[in-house]
Amino acid sequence: MKDDDYWREKLETRLRELEERLDEIEDELDETPSPDLEERAVEREGDEVLEGLGLSGLQEIRAIKAALERLDKGEYGWCAECGERIEDRRLEPVPYAVKCAACARAR
Repeated sequence: MKDDDYWREKLETRLRELEERLDEIEDELDETPSPDLEERAVEREGDEVLEGLGLSGLQEIRAIKAALERLDKGEYGWCAECGERIEDRRLEPVPYAVKCAACARAR
């Protein structure tokens, strides 16, 4: 198992990336719409995609912040379902995972 410092750095790096991306999305959504009706329709479709990405990013941010709290409490890396250690191979792609692979599959 990798140590807490490794996971904290991984989580904080991802958190910064997401916050930067959300700032960029917000800036794009705040741009003045085109006066051309056809162009505005295309922009609106793009805005809907950006809004979806923003919501997804917010969900991931909440999950990361919860994982950082678990790190602070010494509870990080333990499955909320069975209480067993969450394997590094599960945490590596999803460092905010709250369940081990077996419990996640059983769901």
